[in-house]
Amino acid sequence: MPVVASYCTTFLKPEMRHIYRQVTGLREFQTFVLTKSRENPEVFPFGDVDVLPRPRINFLARFHKKYIRRMEAVFYRGEYDQLCSALDRRHADLLHVYFGHTGVHLLPFLRNWTGPSVVSFHGMDIMLREADDHYNQSLRALLQTLPMVLARSESLATRLVELGCTREKIRINRTGIPLDDFPFVQRNAPSDGAWHLVQACRLIEKKGIDVTLRAFASFREVYPKSKLTIAGDGGLLSDLRSLASELGVSGCVDFPGFQSQANLAALYQEAHVFVHPSQTTARLDQEGVPNAMLEAMSTGLPVVATWHGGIPEAVTDGKDGLLTPERDVPALAASLLRLAENPELYKSFSAHASESVRENFEQSRAISALEGYYRELLTNHEHATRA
Repeated sequence: MPVVASYCTTFLKPEMRHIYRQVTGLREFQTFVLTKSRENPEVFPFGDVDVLPRPRINFLARFHKKYIRRMEAVFYRGEYDQLCSALDRRHADLLHVYFGHTGVHLLPFLRNWTGPSVVSFHGMDIMLREADDHYNQSLRALLQTLPMVLARSESLATRLVELGCTREKIRINRTGIPLDDFPFVQRNAPSDGAWHLVQACRLIEKKGIDVTLRAFASFREVYPKSKLTIAGDGGLLSDLRSLASELGVSGCVDFPGFQSQANLAALYQEAHVFVHPSQTTARLDQEGVPNAMLEAMSTGLPVVATWHGGIPEAVTDGKDGLLTPERDVPALAASLLRLAENPELYKSFSAHASESVRENFEQSRAISALEGYYRELLTNHEHATRA
């Protein structure tokens, strides 16, 4: 069985559950994880993790490599030798690097390693960095160097092409959802108007949570029994609590923090609508296809979201949800009201939402596609080596 080395700088942060599903879901490939930091092992148990120790530093050698020979950080910090040793010792057939910025850091290694490698881009890691020309040039060089690039959505693939990546080397690496963990629940609109809206995400700008709050405040003027749950953690929590208070809805908005998979599934099962008005930031940070949105859809939650990033690749406007322009509070509120005022439309959206995830984002299909990309990468590398 061929061996994939899965490199992730931190294995794993709470919001990286999709990576855990991918790594643990492989069937025709064996994998081990290379990481600098092992976090949350009780949430993400995985037995085969190599935590790379801090390399021993010979200060004279480091000074010579860094300042005299002008070598990149992976060389003078000792990471290059570490990686070569680990990949050779574990007989790795290919290397999968998670996140574009990690690929940029490892670019000198990827240029020199004799095996095939692939880097997957997930959203934020596709951004250029203001006033950091070296990073931006290295990102473009990475896209030229790699034999294959994975993107979580067509919108990210388009952005990669804009950055200079050849379209022929890009493969779409869809998020896989374990449907049994998020089963469909038959839903009807609440007869008493006690709508429960939910958004689950990191509390960061691109998630558009301020838009959610403002639209919910408008929606609640018509449906005063409604409530909103915003599940997640992040730096905007204090600002969002203040905004909820300013809008007069703090008593009916809950911020329960980051939730386990089981708790999220339970939350989705008793909610009525999933709200996710993602928006592109000034730094061009954008979504791939939000994992939480797919999980919610799997349970039959209709989606009210935005024409943003990979969202339209999962939500068909007018079939399983409603899409609005980014940052358009009145439009988002109007979509919520339209859904609430049309019980048959709501029921139809619910059924189609679950069906869409089952057809396009079911986990075993996503894993099969990824393993197909791995086989393609190995085959192409073998042919190139023989040429």
